[in-house]
Amino acid sequence: MKILARQMTLDMYNCDTSRLGNVDTIKDTLKSVVGSEPRLSAEAIDEGHSSIVGVFSEGHIALHVYKELRYVAVDIFTCTDSEDPEELSKVLRHFFRPDKTKSTLLKRGDFGLEREVKPQIKVRVAPLRRVKNAGAKVVSRLVRRGK
Repeated sequence: MKILARQMTLDMYNCDTSRLGNVDTIKDTLKSVVGSEPRLSAEAIDEGHSSIVGVFSEGHIALHVYKELRYVAVDIFTCTDSEDPEELSKVLRHFFRPDKTKSTLLKRGDFGLEREVKPQIKVRVAPLRRVKNAGAKVVSRLVRRGK
């Protein structure tokens, strides 16, 4: 099925706090990944919220960084079927080091049947977060047995 574009949304939770404060470092990371020179604009919305928007020849990207929440919301739009937003999302996950990531991929301009238009959703949990979650479950079960 021929499609016109792909759009990915990416929610990254419990990101590395050392990576959230420096907008210039985030912009440099985006420039290193995008093949063509992106036009980037960054703005501090308030003390704990920054917005970075980049436009490049194959699409655009928008990031909202919430330092106090340790959360980053990303929208990636590619204008061609051949471009894969997953590559850019891998670099961003490596850069921000989140404990948990939720990504949704949409095929835009898909002129197929309506029933085929379904987003693909993936949830990734960092290995260390899985260990912490499993340990917490074991402790809570032991506490319940001890009562």
